[in-house]
Formats: sequence, C-alpha cells, structure tokens
Amino acid sequence: MTRISEAVVLMAGKGSRMRGLDKALLKPFVPILGRPLISSILNALVRAGIKTVNFVVGYESERMIAQVKELIPSSFDSRFIENPDWQKQNGISLLTAASHVGRSFLLTMSDHLFDQSIVDLLLRNAVMDRLNVALDRKLDSIFDLDDAMKVQTRGNRILKIGKHLTVYDGIDTGLFVCPPEIFDHLERAKRDGDCSLADGVRSMASEGKARAVDILDAWWQDIDTIAMLACAERQLRSRLAQHDVVFANSGSDRGDRAEN
Repeated sequence: MTRISEAVVLMAGKGSRMRGLDKALLKPFVPILGRPLISSILNALVRAGIKTVNFVVGYESERMIAQVKELIPSSFDSRFIENPDWQKQNGISLLTAASHVGRSFLLTMSDHLFDQSIVDLLLRNAVMDRLNVALDRKLDSIFDLDDAMKVQTRGNRILKIGKHLTVYDGIDTGLFVCPPEIFDHLERAKRDGDCSLADGVRSMASEGKARAVDILDAWWQDIDTIAMLACAERQLRSRLAQHDVVFANSGSDRGDRAEN
C-alpha cells in the first residue's frame, strides 16, 4: 500500500493561453479525444490509491467546483480550497492548502497528461522528508523546450531550477511528492506577497532537500496552449493501443457516467 494517500490539485488559474479555443471553456475541461482533461488526472489518482483530494480553485471558482463535482469518483474525500489571489503565481495557490494537509502529499497540476507509470514510480521512490520532483531527462522529446521548467541535477539531487537555465539535464513534469516543509519554504520565498512553485523548489534545493525521480521512458505532456493540445492528441492516438496511458484507463463509474 502506498504511503501517500492525499493529493493537492492546482486548478486556480485562468488558462489564458487556451482561451482562444472557447472563451467559456474552463481549461481543466478541455476535451482530449472527447473526454475532459481533468478526468485523466482523477483516474490516475484513483489508480494510485489516493483517498483525499484537495482541489485549489480560483478563477470562476463556483463554476469550476460544480463541473469538477460531476466527475469526482465516489471513493474520494474531496475538498475545495479557494485561492482569492489566483492571479498570482502557483506558489500562492499551493500555500492556500497549507492548513489542509498535515503530511506528505502528491501534488499535480490540472492541465497535465501523463502515463500512470510516472505517478506509480514517484510514489514508490519518494523520500518522505524531501521534495520529490518527477523529472524527464528525455530533452529531445519536450514539445516546447524554451518554455519548459528546466532542472539541473547532480545524481538525483536538484541543484537549480528555472525556465531560463542554460545548463540543465532534465525537465520538471509538474508531478511532485511534497513534505509539509514545502509551505515554510514558499513563505520564505515570497517577494511582494507572491511566489512560484519553482521558488519553493529552489529554496529546498539550496538546503539539499530537493531530489529528482527520473521518469525513464514514460510519457507526459503539459497542455498549456492549443498547439500542445494538438500534439498531445496526436501522440495519444498512436499510444492508446499500448494501454499504458492515463487517458486510456477506465475511470470510476461516476466519472464515466458524467462524461457520457
């Protein structure tokens, strides 16, 4: 049985780079081969044995909550945490969950697709008193390397993180196992009341408390733009027969009914 039973899902932002697709469409519900993007994350959490899920919402929170509730598996103890400062960086969104989690937790974004094997590998190899970052070392497979969150490591120790690094050997996939200590580091990293998740990783890395978990040959894709969405759908069509993609996994009965 996994040692991690709780997750935080960040879904507070506006998703402005996807707004051209449909001005009324909330980003977590962008259809991927006909199914809402968020359904793949929910399926992955179910299969990983997660029991409690904290959804951090912000932009159009009432509509977001109502739509997510239609897809949430009945096995989850679900909480919705509102970030009134959702226009700020994602570190502030994570900080709003500080009083709701008291032990190490799985952290994911609401706009990423990933193989189930990444979640399983991360949970299996996480060190509980460290920040564990799922890292992709397949640099030639990254869709938009210029915009990717780059990571420099020594072995599995994270040394530096940032989009503008010139020396790096991996890409942050947006999946983490975090100790509660991450909240202290995010508070310390605040500048003018704002901070990013990368700032928290950077702070923990400076104390030797951030480590990389190599995802090996597994696949993932950030869905940040319409071009990324198209790329993900192309790759998924060619991978569905392999039955190892989160999207291809069957979800809960409740989720399947809501999507039909």
